[in-house]
Parts: sequence; C-alpha cells; structure tokens
Amino acid sequence: MSKGKSSELNLTVGSPFKLIIAFAVPMILGNMLQQLYNFVDTMIVGHFLGMNALAGVGATGSINFLIVGFCMGVCAGFAVPVAQSYGAEDYVKLRKFVANALYLSIGLSVVITVIVSICCRQILTLMRTPDDVFEYSYAYILTIFIGIPVTFLYNVLAGIIRSIGDSRTPLIFLIISTFINVLLDLLFIVVFHMGVFGAALATVLAQLISGLMCIVLVVKKFTILHVSGSEWKVDNKCMKRLCAMGLPMGLQYSITAIGSVILQSSVNVLGAISVAAVTAASKVNMLFICILDALGASMATYGGQNLGAGKIQRIKSGTLAACVIGACYCVIAFVAVLFVRRPLIMLFIDDPVPEMVDKAALHVLVTIGCMLFLVLVNVLRFLIQGVGFSTFAIFAGVFEMIARTIAGIFFIPHYGFVGACVASPFAWLLADLFLVPAFFYVVKKLEKSHKEKGAW
Repeated sequence: MSKGKSSELNLTVGSPFKLIIAFAVPMILGNMLQQLYNFVDTMIVGHFLGMNALAGVGATGSINFLIVGFCMGVCAGFAVPVAQSYGAEDYVKLRKFVANALYLSIGLSVVITVIVSICCRQILTLMRTPDDVFEYSYAYILTIFIGIPVTFLYNVLAGIIRSIGDSRTPLIFLIISTFINVLLDLLFIVVFHMGVFGAALATVLAQLISGLMCIVLVVKKFTILHVSGSEWKVDNKCMKRLCAMGLPMGLQYSITAIGSVILQSSVNVLGAISVAAVTAASKVNMLFICILDALGASMATYGGQNLGAGKIQRIKSGTLAACVIGACYCVIAFVAVLFVRRPLIMLFIDDPVPEMVDKAALHVLVTIGCMLFLVLVNVLRFLIQGVGFSTFAIFAGVFEMIARTIAGIFFIPHYGFVGACVASPFAWLLADLFLVPAFFYVVKKLEKSHKEKGAW
C-alpha cells in the first residue's frame, strides 16, 4: 500500500527550523481561526444576551477545560503511536493503531458523556457559580458535554491525519466549519432566540461537520489509513500502547484543569464583573496563546516521527529551533497587546463597564508579558509526549495544578483580582521547573537506548 499523497510531510529529513514552521503554520492558522470564532461567539453572546450571559458562559471555562481538555488530550495521545509507526515506515502497525484508537474513542466518549451530563448541575454548584449566572452556565456546558462524542470524532481523526504529516487539510475543514458556526450562532441566538444553549449547540454542530469531513478525507485520500481485514481486530498490545500514550496526556489536561477549577471558584466569589473580565481577557489571551499551542502540538508529531526514524540528534535540534521561534513570537505579541488589548476587550460588550475593562486589560498585559514561560511548557511537554514519555506530562500538570490552587486559595483572597492575573504565569513557571530537567533526562535516555541498539 502506498505511503500516501504529497500532503503528507516527512519531518525526519531536512531543516528542522523550516519543517517545524511549515508544519506548524496550518495548525497556527487553524487555532487562530478557532479563536476568532470564539471571539465572534463571545461577542454575539455579550452583545445580544448581556453581561450575565457572558459571565455564565465564562464561568464554565475551567470545567470545560477539565472535561473537554481530557478528551482532546486523549485523542492527541492516540496519534503519537501512529506518528511513530509512520516514521518507522511500519504501515500495517499504523493501521492497527488507527482501528484500536477508534474503538477506544467510542467507548470513552460514551462513558464520559453519561457521567458528566448527570453530574453537571452538582459540578457547577461545587464551583460556587454565582446565582445570577448559574442557569446560563448550566444550559451552555450541559450542551457541550452532550456533544463530547463529536469532540472525540473530530479530534481523533484530525490527530491521526496530522500524525502522518498533513496539517493543512484540517485547516480547510476548520475554515468551513467556522463559517457555519458563526452563521448558526446568529441563527440560533438572534433569529430563534435560543440563548446560550444556541451558542453551545452551534459549536457542537460545527464540530460534527468537521468530523464528518475528516472521515470523507480519510476514505478518499489517505490509502495509508485504510484499515482492512485482520487490521480491524482488537489488539490488546495496541490498546495498551494507545492507553499508555492517551490517558496520561488526557490526565495532564485534567490535572491542570483541577487547579483552574479551584481558581475559577475563587474568581466566581469576586462577582459577575470579575468573572466577565476574566472571560473577556481569556478570549484575548487565547488569540495570542493559540499560536504557541500550535507550535507545541507540532512538536509531538515531530518528536514521534523522528523517534520512529531513530534520529535523536534531530529531536534536540528541532526543540531548540521551536524555542527560538516561540521566543521571537513572544516579543511581537507583547508589543502588540500594548496597543490593542483594550480595543479587543471592548468588542465583547455592548455597554462597557469601566471597572471590567480595566481588570480585563490588566489580566491580558500580565499574561502575555509572561508568555515566554509558556513557550517552554508547550514545546518541551509535547515533545516529551511525542517521544513516548507521556507519563511526564502528568507531573507537569501536577505542578500547574499546584500553582493554580495556590493562586485560588492564597493569591486571590489576599490580592483580589491581581491574584487571578498572575495565576497562569505562576503555573507555567512551576511546570518549567519540572520540564526543563525532564527534557534533558529524556534525551539522555533516548541516546543511551539507541546506542545500545546500534542505531548510531
């Protein structure tokens, strides 16, 4: 069976700097597109439904990250063995991983959906969601939870497609689904008056469309992914390998999010203005941070392919190249937010409250100003995961959880909103204290392993 079409990108040959940029750019554009959609989504909610509805949606951010982030992390982990098999040119094994990843995704999506949907109201109560925004939060996040199978569908297929080097085609699907998402937002909220439920439903339906387009792509274009015959059989070894990669990556997101839930609970106590400020600031922050998320995600595929090819030196040089790219971007981003943070924040509300705008502007300035810490977190964490040490991601998540818990328990009660502003930078810094030495340990282990196998 052929290796595939030219849209597949082999990251094991050529300049790491150029390859990483070439692979990351479509992912960056895709992430920016998603954030621009989130911008529009939040603008529609803020302008047509009011500040309480905006705060209600924002109050679900951490629990959304906890549950949906776990699902996305698991799917990203499932793609790692596929990337490693692709780098090693073992295509039969690659397809076995694809088949078993689909089985695991179906099972996990059903179980998670049932549990979190039943417990949704209790979760929001434990988070001390303000009474005046509670029903908005419940209507929004319950709809998102019910759509978890759709989240799995898109993310597992998109992860598999990217693992064989094609980061461009998923971008096309995102462009299409984003336009549909915005149209559905306007239709459900402005025309049909469906409130925040309409905003969540539009998100789920748009992601479903993306997932269906991924299925069509795999069927028509990527023969390398066409599973057949005995490759469809449940393989215990493949299942264990996929779980060993996927579950730790999912847990890393969730463990990090536990700290975010504690932090969100503390912010909720500060009132609707502070919650709305964090919501607006988070949208602006993510517009800038999403580029670093894409850079990090590209390193999982880069690391997986080069590990499969036995090219450890390229793993080191690629990591350095990614860090340089990220550092240059941080300087550009900080200069930009000095001028545009307030205009961007003003997009989210029809009748801006000065206190809210001031708080949101401070949050953006602090977060983007400390974004260099996030470069190391994303590049090193995803690279380490891509070369098979996904358990380390859990420890990095623990450090972030501890930092955000400290911010929620001590910083916010003592320093108010300022404590919320420094929470993420503090979390990134603590994660770096673990990830930097972990990276050198992993590289040393890989070099030793390949020398013993005669790979040099």
